Amino acid sequence: MSKFVPIRQWLLDSIDTGALCPGDAVPSENQLAERFGVSRMTARRALTELVDSGVLERRQGQGTFVAELKAQSALLSIRSIAIEIAERGHQHQARVLSLKVLSCPADLAKLLGIATGAEVGFSRILHFENSAPVQLEERFVNLALAPDYLAQDFAAHTPHDYLSAVAPIAAAHHWVEAVAADLAQAGLLDVAEHSPLLKLTRLTASRQGAVSLARLYHPSHYRLGGQLPMTLGDF
Repeated sequence: MSKFVPIRQWLLDSIDTGALCPGDAVPSENQLAERFGVSRMTARRALTELVDSGVLERRQGQGTFVAELKAQSALLSIRSIAIEIAERGHQHQARVLSLKVLSCPADLAKLLGIATGAEVGFSRILHFENSAPVQLEERFVNLALAPDYLAQDFAAHTPHDYLSAVAPIAAAHHWVEAVAADLAQAGLLDVAEHSPLLKLTRLTASRQGAVSLARLYHPSHYRLGGQLPMTLGDF
């Protein structure tokens, strides 16, 4: 086990039990290094990982603090596709294409903060709006934080609904890009092969660590919207 892991877990446990609350200062690198008998560099890595995942935040000249809980990213609000479709007055349906355990590859393991080769849950779900396919969802889930993921009926409720209940979102990162539909994606989304798709990749984390990485593919005619809270002070 890497030497920074016990420090990271101690900080997460302190936040989870309420010993450290949003806005509280966390021990400094020197204090953590002395407490755990490690170097400052090791202590810094533990803090940096939690800052990068949104659990902690650094304030210049002040130190490191527990971040406020945010269920919304700077790009898009995180909402269930079933709710979005219902709000348009339409009917949502889902077809589960795959639900299984996979061995986690190195690049994904790094994002989820788990060991390469560890078991992750994988789901592939096609979402419909009034019988028309509007989203192909591929999701990799950290089973340590969502152990019953593979036992869920995702035709009845969405992965977002389940994960929000068992591992509430504390931070999220989004990547948006245009991609060309391969033959399988084209068939599922009812578009021509090589047609443009909008791909949204979303990494979400709870207070305990990264929970899931989702790749969401939409036909080019699908409208992807979101909210960005702003005040005049943001300009």
